[in-house]
Amino acid sequence: MTQTKQRLSAEARRAAVLDTACSVFSRSSYRGATTAEIAREAGISEPILYRHFGSKRDLYLACLEEAWETFREEATAAMAEDRAGCLGAISDRYMAKGNRLRVVDLWIQALTVAPDDPVIAKALRQQIREVHDFFADVIRDGQRLGVVHADRDPEAEAWIFVGGGLLATMDSRLGGLLGDDLQRVRTERRRWMLATP
Repeated sequence: MTQTKQRLSAEARRAAVLDTACSVFSRSSYRGATTAEIAREAGISEPILYRHFGSKRDLYLACLEEAWETFREEATAAMAEDRAGCLGAISDRYMAKGNRLRVVDLWIQALTVAPDDPVIAKALRQQIREVHDFFADVIRDGQRLGVVHADRDPEAEAWIFVGGGLLATMDSRLGGLLGDDLQRVRTERRRWMLATP
C-alpha cells in the first residue's frame, strides 16, 4: 500500500516557507541566502515560493514581521508567568529560546542591507521603534504595579533593553565573546530596574 503525502493548505505551506526562510536568513544573510536554497529547504520549488511571496525582499519583510510576532508572544507569555520579574522574565525567555527567537538576528542581517535598500531600512526602523514602544509600555506597566523602580525613564530604559538584545545576539554569534560578563550585565540591569529582588 502506498502512502499518500498529505497536501498542506496554502496558509500552512506559506507558514512553513516563512519558518524556513527565517531560519535561513538568520543563519546566513539577506544577500547570502537564495530563494533556491529556501525553496529547497522548505521542500518546494521556487515557483511555489514566489506564489506566496512576490520577491526575496517581500519574503524577508514577512520574516521580520513573523519574528517580531513570535518574540512578542514569547514576551507576553514570560510576563504572564512572572509579572514580578517582567523585563527579567522576558530576557530569560529570550536567552533560553536562543535561535528560535530570531528577531534580533534578522535585524543584524537587515543592517547590512539597509543602506542600499530604503524599503528594508524603513521596515527595520518601524519595527525597532515598535519593539522599543512595547518595552517602554512594559516598563510603565511594571512601574504602576510597583515592580519597576518608579524613577526609571521608560523611554530610555526601553532603548537599553533593545541594546541588550543586540549585545546578547552578538555574544551568541561570536561563540560567547562576553563569557561571564553577559550574566553580570543581566544581573546588574535587573537590579537597576526591578524594585523587587
